[in-house]
This record gives sequence, C-alpha cells and structure tokens, in this order.
Amino acid sequence: MNRIAALAHSKKAEGVVSIDLRGLSPACDFFVICEGTSDVHVRAIADAIEDGLLESGEKAWHLEGREGGRWVLLDYINVVVHVFDGETRDYYQLERLWGDAKIQRYEDE
Repeated sequence: MNRIAALAHSKKAEGVVSIDLRGLSPACDFFVICEGTSDVHVRAIADAIEDGLLESGEKAWHLEGREGGRWVLLDYINVVVHVFDGETRDYYQLERLWGDAKIQRYEDE
C-alpha cells in the first residue's frame, strides 16, 4: 500500500487511504482510494500507479473507467485501487460503506 500511496502522491493525489478488507470481503484484501481534481488529474494518477507498479512487475488484472476520468479502477486481485474525482468519491462513500474496516490514511510527504 505504501508504494501505491507514494505513486498517487507523485501526481498530487488527495485523500489517499487504504481499507483493510481481510476477513470482511472475499473480493479482495485491500482497497486503496484517492482522488484527483479533474478528469485529466484522475487519469494521470491512475497512469502513474499503473506505470509504477508495472515497473516492479505488477500488472493490473483489470482496468476500467479511464475514458470517463471520474472513477478509474485498477484491479490487482488482492488490492483494488479506486481513483475518483471528488464528486464521485463523495457519492459512493466507500470509506463509509466499509466503516467497520481498518482505514489507514497516507499523508503527502
């Protein structure tokens, strides 16, 4: 999660958090959530995460939402990364939905 947070912060992502879903969801172990300020910014953050992880040999199993730029999902099987614009993040409220999970916040360095 630290690597993903650092890659997101490299493009000035805001509100970077990870949600520990182990024992709560069979879908994956962690969500990493962050946001950008525009569709271009959301795509740039998603690209930085995808490219940075690819450099270390981690290829996304599934990607979606890049065209719209409001919510890009990068699925790495055990970790699913959600890059939102602010309005879409507020609407879906994933942190609140998983309120019983451990949430770690990553501050920009």
